[in-house]
Amino acid sequence: MNANTKTLILGSLPGDKSLEQNEYYAHPQNRFWKVIRHLYNSPNATNYADKVNLLVDNGIGLWDVCAEASRPGSMDLAIKDESPNPIIALLEANPAIKLVVFNGQKAHNLYVKYFEKRKT
Repeated sequence: MNANTKTLILGSLPGDKSLEQNEYYAHPQNRFWKVIRHLYNSPNATNYADKVNLLVDNGIGLWDVCAEASRPGSMDLAIKDESPNPIIALLEANPAIKLVVFNGQKAHNLYVKYFEKRKT
């Protein structure tokens, strides 16, 4: 994320494979990167550095609603005892972010649980 980030995509919490590889959406069955490459017509962005650069070049940032949580395995349904990341502080520090989207229902529900809807 940088000063040019205009869209923030929030997930719930990284899965086991992502934590193991220290990469967002690292599980080979996750379709996130395939969709991003298709949206931005960049089929050659296959290594993680290229994928991240693709996001940065298009003003997209990634983060998670949860800073930490208890979760056996990688299923969002198993998330409990979560604590949120300081998302409002991030948004205030990065006023260029005008759009916040969620990668799934669990991320959205966790956001609603901890944060009020913001108006621009």
